[in-house]
Amino acid sequence: MKADGQPVRGGETARGPCLYVVATPIGNLEDITLRALRVLKEVDVIACEDTRQTRKLLDHYGIPTRTISYHEHNEMTRAAELIVNLEQGGRLALVSDAGMPSISDPGYRLITLAIRHRVPVVPVPGASAFVAALAASGLPTDSFKFNGFLPAKRGERRDQLERVRDSPRTVIYYEAPRRIVETLADIVAIMGGSRHVVIAREVTKLHEEFLRGRADEILEQLRERGEVKGEITLLIGRAAEAGERAAPLRTGTKLRQRLEQVMDERQLDEKAALKAIAKEMGVSRSEAYRELQRAKR
Repeated sequence: MKADGQPVRGGETARGPCLYVVATPIGNLEDITLRALRVLKEVDVIACEDTRQTRKLLDHYGIPTRTISYHEHNEMTRAAELIVNLEQGGRLALVSDAGMPSISDPGYRLITLAIRHRVPVVPVPGASAFVAALAASGLPTDSFKFNGFLPAKRGERRDQLERVRDSPRTVIYYEAPRRIVETLADIVAIMGGSRHVVIAREVTKLHEEFLRGRADEILEQLRERGEVKGEITLLIGRAAEAGERAAPLRTGTKLRQRLEQVMDERQLDEKAALKAIAKEMGVSRSEAYRELQRAKR
């Protein structure tokens, strides 16, 4: 190793401050690199999303390095403290509970601060839930977009799904198990039941499972199960893979025809008929109205 602080071993330095962004296993403890283990042993301190969770990994590999908490609730103040330590020559490893720090996990603030203070930031790559799920999904991998967690509120979630409805690439989200059935129902309503989806559940863990198929079929499977447990990665096939680039509601002639039919059969004005159609299709009246306006263009 060089002794002048110049980069050695893939971006690392022989001495001086350094922030290592270290990927940890997402389930199976064997999914960690030899380099990551070495770095975790050599640094002065490990900043953890949950020190108790990280301690399980460290104890498994006999790593005695001191840990300190770094999570979404103390990130604002703790990041500044850690930067002071780094500027004084400290060598720090940043880890999350699972996977790569800052990817839908804490870490962004500390990393940007380190860069701003000219502290070397060195990635130590490894496991990532959405990458592993994509690789085994069977969906196109030549072009994809990872969007993190879907919004918890239904309206915001539907708006998000509407924005990616006609995406020409595979779209990936993390989703809570308690919301996955509602989310699939939204996908069916917005993108159509034929849209290809994959549910990757508990990837690399004991009960790992992949559900692949049409959105309406996967929705029915999960409804029959009742409670869904485990960490979930949701992958949505690109619009072209579904054989159509629009949801049923987006088909202009069909929407207009149905509107005219309801107005005629029930003797309703357009506003009341649109409300009835929205209820029939399981969407909000405002959403049905927006689709109607698109159809009229």
